[in-house]
Amino acid sequence: MQGLRSRAFSGQRLQPASRTSLNVVCKESRIGMKPVVIPKGVTIDLKGQNLRVKGPRGELQWTFVPEVTLKQEDGKLLVARAEQTKRGSAMHGLSRSLASNMVVGVSAGFEKRMEMVGTGYRASSAGKELTLNVGYSKPRVLPIPDGITVKVEKNTSIIIGGADKVALGAYCAVIRGQRPPEPYKGKGIRYEGEVIKLKEGKGGGKKK
Repeated sequence: MQGLRSRAFSGQRLQPASRTSLNVVCKESRIGMKPVVIPKGVTIDLKGQNLRVKGPRGELQWTFVPEVTLKQEDGKLLVARAEQTKRGSAMHGLSRSLASNMVVGVSAGFEKRMEMVGTGYRASSAGKELTLNVGYSKPRVLPIPDGITVKVEKNTSIIIGGADKVALGAYCAVIRGQRPPEPYKGKGIRYEGEVIKLKEGKGGGKKK
């Protein structure tokens, strides 16, 4: 027993394991490995990291990061990693998603629906302007960007469409920001199907 104690408290330090033999292996992205199928009516112009996609819904262009490489082969667009790093693995899946969104955007397009909840709330579109009446003293007038289409149904339902998914999402965020849903009655502008978590008012906890 005395021998065990003497060895346990002898003051000798354990040497750390050597890190020279550790190899970092970045797995292939499951999303990045999927090829992007090019449908009929869509043409692709690929020059290095610059990709231009043209279709019936419009034309989009994007310059990809140097961590990935793009190649067109047999009616498909292939995205691969240029370097085996953690950033290269992250950019692999992201770049493939961006390329897929470009192809889908110019061929079928994207669409988002928004709804207005509140007494007297209504919307109207004329030309390149969207007018929102959302409880302020004056209506909010928003310019409609190029490549974005806006349609209003039943005065409270807004349908926004476009080929560029990023620009579409940004414009929808601007519309929602004019009157975000408040947490007590849920009044405001929301995405169709969006769930608003409501709070209890000051008298919500009082016993009757």
